[in-house]
Amino acid sequence: MAGIKITFPDGSSKEFKAGITPFEIAKGISHKLAESALAAAFNDEVVDLLAPLQHDGALKLLTYQDKEGKEVFWHSSSHLMAHAIKELFPEVKLTIGPVIEQGFYYDIDFERAFTPGDLEKIEARMHEIVKRNLQIKRSEFSRSDAIKKNESLGEPYKVEIIRDDAITKVFSFYEQGNFADMCRGPHVPSTGYLKAFKLTKVSGAYWRGDAKNKQLQRIYGISFPQKKDLEAYVSFIDEAEKRDHRKLGRELELFSIHDEGPGFPFFLPKGMVLKNILLDFWRKEHTKAGYVEIQTPIMLSKHLWVTSGHWENYRENMYTTKIDNEDFAIKPMNCPGGLLVYKEKSHSYRELPMRVGEIGIVHRHELSGVLSGLFRVRVFTQDDAHLFIREDQITDEVLGVINLTERFYKTFGFDFHVELSTRPAKSIGSDAQWALAENALKIALDKKGWTYKINEGDGAFYGPKIDFHLKDALGRTWQCGTVQLDMNLPERFDITYVNEKSEKVRPIMLHRVIFGSIERFMAILIEHYAGKFPLWLAPIQAVIVTVSDDHLPFAKIVKEELLQQGFRVEIDEKRESVSYKVREAQVKKIPLILTIGQKESESKTVAVRTLDGQVHHGMTIDALIQKVKELVEKKEQAFKLE
Repeated sequence: MAGIKITFPDGSSKEFKAGITPFEIAKGISHKLAESALAAAFNDEVVDLLAPLQHDGALKLLTYQDKEGKEVFWHSSSHLMAHAIKELFPEVKLTIGPVIEQGFYYDIDFERAFTPGDLEKIEARMHEIVKRNLQIKRSEFSRSDAIKKNESLGEPYKVEIIRDDAITKVFSFYEQGNFADMCRGPHVPSTGYLKAFKLTKVSGAYWRGDAKNKQLQRIYGISFPQKKDLEAYVSFIDEAEKRDHRKLGRELELFSIHDEGPGFPFFLPKGMVLKNILLDFWRKEHTKAGYVEIQTPIMLSKHLWVTSGHWENYRENMYTTKIDNEDFAIKPMNCPGGLLVYKEKSHSYRELPMRVGEIGIVHRHELSGVLSGLFRVRVFTQDDAHLFIREDQITDEVLGVINLTERFYKTFGFDFHVELSTRPAKSIGSDAQWALAENALKIALDKKGWTYKINEGDGAFYGPKIDFHLKDALGRTWQCGTVQLDMNLPERFDITYVNEKSEKVRPIMLHRVIFGSIERFMAILIEHYAGKFPLWLAPIQAVIVTVSDDHLPFAKIVKEELLQQGFRVEIDEKRESVSYKVREAQVKKIPLILTIGQKESESKTVAVRTLDGQVHHGMTIDALIQKVKELVEKKEQAFKLE
């Protein structure tokens, strides 16, 4: 039998007989590798571990540590779940079961709603199928035979998928025992690989995402090669649920969302305090960084949105109306209004850079199924800024944005990484413009000395960008800040400046946000801090607790002195025990609990308790004010009162 040459990731190569499988190669390398391998990448195509290799190529064995290996494992788990469902409820119809960012789901057509008890039964049956260690076999069918196969399996949605696919000629199926499902694959070799899993929730989903189609039930799950990994994940999820900003938002009286306004959050007094602290901080830092602030109207005419391109390309996400028989739209972004401000007068090269910020409220129509607390809303506040600069200023201005963004995130205690996205296949602008723009961003990042990931081809069609990804206390990452070069809107709006030769030339436009959206950033902060905000951010910084009503007069004096110094303080006047009121303050995560009894009233002091259990007796009001001022000024994440 002819031999084939297999090249490995380290550059080494070896001859094998044609038809050898990646699994056999893995066994020849090491028993441990054969045990951990889930699939293989052969000439950059992910294939089954048992797929015969017939020609020369580059081979990489994939484990759960590889993104592709994890996806194979999760997709195999979705089939395992579908197999269990079909055994328990033969009348169900299967649709699709893809991998998602964390785990997998399968959309099911079933006449009744799945219950928590059903999920337990499905999980139990999945474990039974794993114990059977059924080999997972691939087979291929022509279009007509694939239709017949799905009809025999009673899967009309799969038949619809084939009929709507005019390109694919060969359709693959994967079988495990008495279960078969049409799928491109690849999959793990047998069900015995899938030892640790959990079904996490059920939600509704329309077939093919179209509200005109039938509503299905989407069952989500997660899986791991080892039980200890699943246990760690479950612990992580439990902690994440405790930190859920929707839950804490209600408990801490920060915001609410009502049926009368889905996707339109209501900010309560304490939530407004937090929001305004963020905005005040933003304004002070931007003033120091040389920005000016503008405000543009929330609703503008169709003419503007045609010029910007939104009317043609984004209209389905915009809220529109008519005024005096003319079409208007509520703005989905601030940029076009900012360009009108720039165009109000001519500009000289000496005026540049112009750093123009806008804290603007924008509206975007999001489907109801994707709305999620403050993370995904229909109205939000963007901390936009648009910089109008000369070509020779790109690197320095991008570096300025990077430094400002870094200062913001470090203030809140976030670690972060950055990613640079370059020219996509479809783009505007010349090769020279793109080369200049991408090189300027790289130089700025290199000057910072940061390691950064390059996402080739992931830039916007109008320019490259740098994205900032925050890491929260649970290790989750959130894309927040961005700085983007724009070669589109300056052209569309025909903006210019006069250069040193008295010629009209086009400025470079930088779009950038740091918070991203105030609402989403607040959600991240709530979950990052688990509601225990640093002293400078806490909506209520201190609560005064009295032993009895006799001590209220001094408590009110203390409150007034603290209020006069700008502190946010309340008195708990409920006729409850001190221990009850202290526990309630701790549940509300108030950083400082000031207790006043007879001793404190006589000595004109307070006993100060912090959330971490520190207690300081006999602190004078002046000493407390001085210490709190110092902590707030430094924006300390954690604090001690010594």
